[in-house]
Amino acid sequence: MPLVEITYAPHVPEDLLRELAESLPPLVSLAVECPEEPYDGDLQPGDVELRFRGLGPFDRSGLDVVIEVRSKWFESRARDRQERVDRLHESVAAATGLRDFGIYLSLPVAAWAQSE
Repeated sequence: MPLVEITYAPHVPEDLLRELAESLPPLVSLAVECPEEPYDGDLQPGDVELRFRGLGPFDRSGLDVVIEVRSKWFESRARDRQERVDRLHESVAAATGLRDFGIYLSLPVAAWAQSE
């Protein structure tokens, strides 16, 4: 289950943020799918968590949007993580038209539990 944090500059339009909210869950799911956690195309609540945060007065960023994706470490994900994040960057640009953004993919050793 990926956790996705989207940090954005004050001038980023709400329509673009709404588009990111719609586009990111399936795009991120495809980017991190692996044999241990395959993506079947049927996202359920809790499968991808999105958190949006506007830049504060003391934050510094040279980009309009930074997308941080954290997903559980698996060897199959780790071995090609740069290709995964490059494809995700291309997919987000194609789906939203966003140009001035970056994506950080982190694969920590982690565990997850959730209510049914």
